[in-house]
Amino acid sequence: MLGKTANGLFWMSRYLERAENTSRLIETGQRIALTRLGDDAREWASILQTTGAYPAFMAAHEEVTKEAAINWMLRDRGNPSSIRGCIEAARQNARLVRTAITGEAWEAINAAYMGACKSLSRKVTERDLPEVLQRIRQGTALVRGMILGTMMRNEIFDFLRIGTFLERADFTARIVDVKYYVLLPSVSAVGTTIDNVHWESILRAVSGRGGFRMEYGAGGGPREIVHFLVLDRRMPRSLAFCATKMEDNLRYLDPEGRTASLRMVRDLKTRYLSHDVSAIFDYGLHEFIQSVLSALGDVAAQIEGDFRFYE
Repeated sequence: MLGKTANGLFWMSRYLERAENTSRLIETGQRIALTRLGDDAREWASILQTTGAYPAFMAAHEEVTKEAAINWMLRDRGNPSSIRGCIEAARQNARLVRTAITGEAWEAINAAYMGACKSLSRKVTERDLPEVLQRIRQGTALVRGMILGTMMRNEIFDFLRIGTFLERADFTARIVDVKYYVLLPSVSAVGTTIDNVHWESILRAVSGRGGFRMEYGAGGGPREIVHFLVLDRRMPRSLAFCATKMEDNLRYLDPEGRTASLRMVRDLKTRYLSHDVSAIFDYGLHEFIQSVLSALGDVAAQIEGDFRFYE
């Protein structure tokens, strides 16, 4: 199960996960902006910076505004990683591997695509934004549910899962890094009520607020949140959980452990995800996240090489 089919499956799942995660990031930006007064430009520049989209955005716009930033991430044709661009790309990749996925999964992808086309055919007003973001997440969740409920656990399924968890790990790292960009000019805010509200927004962005409260009650602070989002192997969007799932599916594809990508994921877990949370803060949270993001990028490139995606 190599070559172009593997490539299509891998990128289909990455694009779907990216669309969902971008909707989560926009919602997080909205919540964080509500806690600050009058500086929407800096807030949304921080969000764009976190996604890596800031240079491309500024090449197309003279200044950062809330409306322009949200439109860029939602539906701008100049941004291939917008939600609309990602869902269109996911459907295109699904069409190319149509015989490799079940009819139910294909129908769910089509439904997500048509729903996104309808919702994003014009600029979304602030009043309608929460409902649009919710519909997008429901659409991608339906695709994921159909894949889990109808697909054989074979090589096809493995490539779909690897793409999902690679993209999810990347997003979790970036959403944690939002804290660096948002609070960098105001170190004095650390530990204040505003700081706690921001961490609460981060938890909501990864659907982790309920699980965190079950684990820590009302007493958990930044260190506990970072442990939960980075090191807790039970939290389905934590870096440790995602890395473990990538390792599992790569091992199914390569039982003898000969591929460099499997070794790199294991090294990522050992180097970054096997320490106490105190070691992360001692290293520097931002520096730690940037190292993880770089390692994830290297893993993605190696997977493409190991499984000969373009042959």
